[in-house]
Amino acid sequence: MKGQLRDLTFGERGEQHITVTVREDFRERYDALKAGEVSIEIKKYRKPRSLDANAYSWVLIDKIAASIGADKATVYREAVRNVGGVSETVCVKDSAVERLRRAWGHNGLGWQTETVKSKLDGCTNVILYYGSSTYDSEQMSNLIDCLVQDAKALGIETATPSELARYSQEWGERT
Repeated sequence: MKGQLRDLTFGERGEQHITVTVREDFRERYDALKAGEVSIEIKKYRKPRSLDANAYSWVLIDKIAASIGADKATVYREAVRNVGGVSETVCVKDSAVERLRRAWGHNGLGWQTETVKSKLDGCTNVILYYGSSTYDSEQMSNLIDCLVQDAKALGIETATPSELARYSQEWGERT
């Protein structure tokens, strides 16, 4: 949910009161949640990724895959691992690692894991990568930048569909 922080005040016992303004109707959720403790996460709003950006990323993935003789899934999964800020590392009991990895992978193609030895006995660190369906506009831009870089290294055209349309219009006006 998108909103704005409006006020921060302190109560008599030092507790902090945060006032948040939201545009969506929150009444029904408020009634369901007000009786107990809740988990709260407030972070800087980022515009969601656009469908055009997603489509363009798959155009690049397709071109890269064709150029190197790989399947699109492999190219996409590698690109996801190369984007910063789209993973979490968790320490998990060794006995639960494979179950977590299987469950995480069921979220989609880009939802992948890597394991790293933990300093804690009986535990393994699992890196959990989020698929691009969860990316905001900045993260999606980073994914596309990685794909563009790979495509250019292979000599692949990297103009976006809107750029190609603009070029086509300009070329049409010149003839």
